[in-house]
Amino acid sequence: MAQPMYHLIADDLRGQIERGDLRPGAQLPTELELREKYEASRNTIRDAIKRLIGLGLVETRPGQGTFVTQKIDPFVTTLTGDQKSGRASGGEGIAYLSEVSEQHRKPAESTPRVEIQVPSAEVALRLRISPGVQVVSRHQQRFIDDIPWSLQTTYYPMEFVTSGKAPMLLMAEDMAEGTVQYLKKAIGLEQVGYRDWITARTPDSNEQTFFRIPHDSTVFEIFRTGFDQNETPMRVTVTVFPADRNQFIVNVGNVPDPQYDLSQSEPETTEPETTEAEK
Repeated sequence: MAQPMYHLIADDLRGQIERGDLRPGAQLPTELELREKYEASRNTIRDAIKRLIGLGLVETRPGQGTFVTQKIDPFVTTLTGDQKSGRASGGEGIAYLSEVSEQHRKPAESTPRVEIQVPSAEVALRLRISPGVQVVSRHQQRFIDDIPWSLQTTYYPMEFVTSGKAPMLLMAEDMAEGTVQYLKKAIGLEQVGYRDWITARTPDSNEQTFFRIPHDSTVFEIFRTGFDQNETPMRVTVTVFPADRNQFIVNVGNVPDPQYDLSQSEPETTEPETTEAEK
């Protein structure tokens, strides 16, 4: 039985993608251009695109068009670490840069965007401040291998700045030692622990645009609350990770480093001996 027209169109476009004629990230011709090329109806073209989406070969971006899906190698983040040094991972600061580099991948991050703002109710609750109280926020975009990887915003109590002891929080620049260590030196606050609260949701419009993901994708949102030696919240870091390029490890107790390279763990195979009966 002859294949439906939309199957043939989808197969042709799939061949172009697999041959490299349409490379990862490339935009497909418009719906009108495809209708003219294949002499097909609008519904037929749309059915062909839906078939390619179902195969994971293309993705649609609202208001932009349809693009060949980039093959992304997921990055594994270890959420546990040294809570006192501020080098706990989860995509934070200097720990993010070192962890990505150790896996022989290329990290990059934007210059911090600093704002004074009224935080969301979720952040205010975690900082244990009253609704409507202003805080200092530091926001950064992070990349791995030039691919958008996470969005991170850290919120600090305004009193850290108004006291005159931690003015660097208002500077739109990276701190070489990290903000946790800076606050320890500047104010005497030592982060003795943190709590991660992990949720999943659909992305908002800004996240869709930055991560280049469709509206029905999933993102992880991690609320990390750092506590000082007085058991008082000293910061809340909110990091958004798209689910298609991120995986997480949580270590508990004394455990060895993960070794999940199957190419190194598979036992060698040998050819079975031929018996006399088989000769």
